[in-house]
Amino acid sequence: MGLRHRLTGESSEGESSVGLTLLSGAIATALVFPLLWLVIEAARVEPGRASELLFSVGTLDILINSLLLMGGVTAGSILLGVPLAYLTVRTDLPFRRFWSVAAALPLVVPSYVGAFAFVSAFGPRGEFHSLLAPLGVERLPEVYGLPGAVFVITLYTYPYVYLTTRAAFLSFDTELIDAARTLNHGRWRSFRRVTLPQIRPAIAAGGLLTALYAVSDFGTPAIMRLSVFTRQIYVEYNAFGRDYAALLSLQLLVVVLVVLVLEWSVRSEGTVRGSDADRAGSRIRLGRWRWPATAFPAAVTTVALAVPVWILLLWLGRTDAGRRPSMAFEWTQVLNSVSIAAAAAVVAALAALPVAYFAATHDSRISTLFERATYVGFAVPGIVLALALVYFGAGYFPWIYQTLPLLVFAHVVRFLPQAVGATRTSILQVDPKVVEAGRTLGESPISAFRRITFPLTRSGIVAGAALVFLTTMKELPVTLVLRPSGFETIVTQIWRAQETALYQYAAVPALILLFISGLSMVVLLSQEGSDRGL
Repeated sequence: MGLRHRLTGESSEGESSVGLTLLSGAIATALVFPLLWLVIEAARVEPGRASELLFSVGTLDILINSLLLMGGVTAGSILLGVPLAYLTVRTDLPFRRFWSVAAALPLVVPSYVGAFAFVSAFGPRGEFHSLLAPLGVERLPEVYGLPGAVFVITLYTYPYVYLTTRAAFLSFDTELIDAARTLNHGRWRSFRRVTLPQIRPAIAAGGLLTALYAVSDFGTPAIMRLSVFTRQIYVEYNAFGRDYAALLSLQLLVVVLVVLVLEWSVRSEGTVRGSDADRAGSRIRLGRWRWPATAFPAAVTTVALAVPVWILLLWLGRTDAGRRPSMAFEWTQVLNSVSIAAAAAVVAALAALPVAYFAATHDSRISTLFERATYVGFAVPGIVLALALVYFGAGYFPWIYQTLPLLVFAHVVRFLPQAVGATRTSILQVDPKVVEAGRTLGESPISAFRRITFPLTRSGIVAGAALVFLTTMKELPVTLVLRPSGFETIVTQIWRAQETALYQYAAVPALILLFISGLSMVVLLSQEGSDRGL
């Protein structure tokens, strides 16, 4: 008998399964419903008006810019992430453990924080220009537009490729390389014919994550003045262009759907596992290039991390210059952010539990369907989800529009998959014999879950809730659009400072975000290091 059926127990397949199915279905429906409502709203646009908007020159420019941004970021992330993964896993690079952590840390910097830091540093009359002006440098390369957006987003998304590729290298069977070398294959030929086919699914997975992030990002294109879907949707929303915003949202959903189909098509059916033995002897010796090779991770991490930190510290020292009381940072903003994030984390953990348990214990199409439905909100850009909830709330349930419960619900829809994934994994790791023993002693299904399964899966539930908490703290478009009037958080304070070009007032909240995110990343990577033997 398989794990899934043994966890539920044959005798309890009736009422408990029906109740679990209905509860999981209700949660999945609640998550998908707002997006269906957006489709309905867009369908109400007159065909002639819809055709005029969808096939206009402006819409074509938006589509092209979005696709170029997505392609550029994906290519750039692969060019950075794969070599960094190779150096930190397969070679004897000096201080490998340090560079393994440092190369992943840019992921903790919200891209919009990096964007306005780079604008402040390299933009017209920026800090870097002020340093170079005495040397006769009158003009720096343009930081705005497509090149600047690609550069900034790549710096803060390449860790997706780096982490997935690094995991593939860590599990790679190096004996395959040794076998290829005995057949007189050179180092490059061995990499191309043996290593690359094995790590290609991991590279594709990380690359598609960066593509999905790039096409969904709102803050960076807005700061870089690049007309893409997310920025234009926000502009139309503020200008009361309801029809055009809905149609653009649907177009963006189509692009996201294509990305997800690509992810499905390249998903690896199996993984290649290496031995647990120490791989130190099989690492490639860089020889005289050993120390010069450190210049690559040093340059990438310095640009990605040092520039934002430098700018934020400069701003921190200028918070009294030209002081505006209305822009002053207040600790209530931190309290508001933490409160919303904590509420979203708790609700997500509770909502994820029945869905994850149903998916882990029932091998059926309906359980898979309900689990996959929870991922819809995560795949959809935050600005599109927020717009859908605006239409839903303002048009049919005005008593919940611009309320904290709606804001919490939006964050739960957006990040519930993080809780579902962590909870489902922990449930699958429960030994079914322990549950069976409890059932033979007369425990009901609910009692067996409460007294046996839940304590054993508590760490996974907490981990999922923590992920939801951290991502909710950094989420920008959902908070901007759905927050109640006068409800300020860390991210809204950062965005207000950016919009008014009073960057010094973003220093404290941005540093708080970096501190919280940095702690979480260091903890996660230190745990990986102890498991993998970095």
